[in-house]
Amino acid sequence: MFPMVTGFMSYGQQTIRAARYIGQSFIITLSHTNRLPITIHYPYEKSITSERFRGRIHFEFDKCIACEVCVRVCPIDLPLVDWRFEKDIKRKQLLNYSIDFGVCIFCGNCVEYCPTNCLSMTEEYELSTYDRHELNYNQIALSRLPISIMGDYTIQTIRNSTQSKIDEEKSWNSRTITDY
Repeated sequence: MFPMVTGFMSYGQQTIRAARYIGQSFIITLSHTNRLPITIHYPYEKSITSERFRGRIHFEFDKCIACEVCVRVCPIDLPLVDWRFEKDIKRKQLLNYSIDFGVCIFCGNCVEYCPTNCLSMTEEYELSTYDRHELNYNQIALSRLPISIMGDYTIQTIRNSTQSKIDEEKSWNSRTITDY
């Protein structure tokens, strides 16, 4: 008879433990209701990228000396550098420079090892197109400066939207109702 009593006691302890776990889970779920939403409405709100973000590559044609270091350090030999040797000045003359972003893995080796700093990473991440051939950027497209998200008044950045919601909540909480 004692084994049956101890079985009921352990069953009761297990039931209490399960109820406690369910209660803890419910408390955690309720604690998440006070948080601000994490999702963004993409075309109208954009996230601000970090300083170390590796986006589209910016190229400065005047600084390039056609040394082809970027091609040698690229894991997939991606940048295409066309040049000719000028005998009168005894230097390479850069003719064309292009990168296909449909193939680029955005590793940043070309930017890191460029001796003249003619390559840099931008914060531009919207490179999607309907035709893959549009992702092949020549030196003119690469030299285009990126559009700043912060300066565009039609787009609300994430920091500004969450900050405005926080300010709105603070102003709502700071109101006091008094009867006169």
